[in-house]
Amino acid sequence: MKQRIITAIIGLILFVPVVYMGSWILELVVAVLGIIALFELFRMKGNKIFTVEGIISIIALLGLLLPQYAAMILPEYMDTQMILYLFVLLLLVCTVFSKNNFTFDDVAVSVLGIMYIGFGFRFLLLTRYSGLDLLLFVLFVVWATDIGAYLIGRKLGKHKLAPSISPNKTIEGAVGGVVMAMIVAFIYLTYYPQNYNIGWMLALTFILSIAGQLGDLVESAFKRYYGVKDSGNLLPGHGGILDRFDSLLFVLPVIYYSGLI
Repeated sequence: MKQRIITAIIGLILFVPVVYMGSWILELVVAVLGIIALFELFRMKGNKIFTVEGIISIIALLGLLLPQYAAMILPEYMDTQMILYLFVLLLLVCTVFSKNNFTFDDVAVSVLGIMYIGFGFRFLLLTRYSGLDLLLFVLFVVWATDIGAYLIGRKLGKHKLAPSISPNKTIEGAVGGVVMAMIVAFIYLTYYPQNYNIGWMLALTFILSIAGQLGDLVESAFKRYYGVKDSGNLLPGHGGILDRFDSLLFVLPVIYYSGLI
């Protein structure tokens, strides 16, 4: 627990100023986080990132994350979907020349990882472009959900939420996470109101809290399938980048399609 708290404090000290500054600094940091997350997914699958297939996947990931820079060197008629399709074809070609070391299943994991991580972190940048106060709102909701679920789950948790995926998570903890998120959101919105009234924003908070917990469970399902405890060990006490951003990768698309951006 002590190591977990220390890592969280250091992470906040480093990450919050970057979020505040935004601009190319945040884009660079998010790009690095995305590459690390893709590396973690590759490693869970048993693949190496520093291969032809891995480099192709990284380039495709960056194309989804930072399409404005890709547009500078690509023909005008190419969009994100076309870029992704071209890289899918390249990955499929790799299965021909890899002597079955890189299979169709590996391509599927690579493409899914590129979309899951690339679009997820792209939504983080889009949210920040829309406004610092909106991104902070999202971050507070996710953090409040995690803290509430952990504290209430430890204190009152009796009924397992998804025992085959994450044995320690409970229904009581999930409810506690939603309640904590609603409380924190209400306090935040009182001082930093958004484009919609507080009733609508609290309803959205409810959805975001659930989406965040689903994102956490999805990443737990990945780890359970591949037989690993954490996606990585970059963050002592927390695991890897995917372990820390799994909730956000589900929450941020909801924010984007909610109309707030």
